[in-house]
Amino acid sequence: MAESKSAKLLIEGKELELPILTPTAGPDVVDIRKLYGQADVFTYDPGFTSTASCDSTITFIDGDKGELWYRGYPIEQLAEKSHYLEVCYLLLYGELPSNEQLVDFESRVTNHTMVHEQMHNFFRGFRRDAHPMATMVAVVGAMSAFYHDSTDINDPWQREVASIRLIAKLPTIAAMAYKYSIGQPFVYPQNDLDYASNFLNMCFSVPAARYVVDPALARAMDLIFTLHADHEQNASTSTVRLAGSSGANPFACIAAGIACLWGPAHGGANQACLEMLREIGTVERIPEFINRAKDKDDPFRLMGFGHRVYKNFDPRAKVMKASADEVLDLMGIENNETLRVAKELEKIALEDEYFVEKKLYPNVDFYSGIILEAMGFPTSMFTPIFALSRTVGWISQWKEMIADPQNKIGRPRQLYVGASRRDYKPLDQR
Repeated sequence: MAESKSAKLLIEGKELELPILTPTAGPDVVDIRKLYGQADVFTYDPGFTSTASCDSTITFIDGDKGELWYRGYPIEQLAEKSHYLEVCYLLLYGELPSNEQLVDFESRVTNHTMVHEQMHNFFRGFRRDAHPMATMVAVVGAMSAFYHDSTDINDPWQREVASIRLIAKLPTIAAMAYKYSIGQPFVYPQNDLDYASNFLNMCFSVPAARYVVDPALARAMDLIFTLHADHEQNASTSTVRLAGSSGANPFACIAAGIACLWGPAHGGANQACLEMLREIGTVERIPEFINRAKDKDDPFRLMGFGHRVYKNFDPRAKVMKASADEVLDLMGIENNETLRVAKELEKIALEDEYFVEKKLYPNVDFYSGIILEAMGFPTSMFTPIFALSRTVGWISQWKEMIADPQNKIGRPRQLYVGASRRDYKPLDQR
């Protein structure tokens, strides 16, 4: 990050010179940290869409070009040549691991997948129809009550232990939330399975029958984890950083991130996409909904198309499309009308002039949703799977923030537009 230019700002005749910082990639950034002290003014930026809240070395997005990098590596290369736990190592430590480092890291994660047995009692306190995300927010937050030896954020070793525990245990907790919601017994993790296969086994195996994980489904699951591992300073990541800036323990910070991710505009987008496909119902009704999407006076919009950040094709969607085609071929869609609607809608959107002109391409939520549907997951599990995928990104961002000497508690300003000062009137005078 270099400081080589400056911007001049004129306020009521007073000229201020503000440094311009040049990043490794992306647009230059005007440094306004001293603006309030020098000029007694704030900036106004609802949604922080033009504000850099931190500097980071982890993830970079170029929405115009449709690029996503993890530590400088394009997501397409990582998706093709790597796997999730190697990507976790990359995000956490900044470099791709050697063979010895990867074996050690995978061993540490694998040997921490079990949760404290008393945590099972938490689940029994929820109604059977509780949303799995509600369960996960509570259980992950409660981890600080069980793992006291990894809550001191000022101890680098405790931060490391907490990081491994969260990456290792989130699949177990997510699978337990699913099993509880459908009334089936919890399935313990198996150390002889890889990360994705272990999660699928915990979700779909039962004591009465042997379950064998299909390698193609495990690869698709691993790909979903990889593509969702981090995505720069989005709402949930910013939430984790904001919670962490107060000195909160890592389990509380990740629980805060999960709570934010639950929103339908964020992590719930793939669930909303599947619900839309079910609303369409049949292939024959697609033209009706396409016309509604084009109608400016109709509030209906197609979920799973376009992206707030990517103004071109979502790079994750390119990778996920190939995986979706493979999974749908494997599982078959003949008897699943929802998946048939999805494939036909995808075909129309990629060819229709209206969608092509506006670059409303299918995004990662569209493809991940139909893959999870084909695997047999209910829509209520889509966001928990997103949460366990994103955990490593949240932790990496949290660790980076904690180690940053510029770190201070987050405290956004506001543009107050309420009543001016007024005096209290006694009740009998109102």
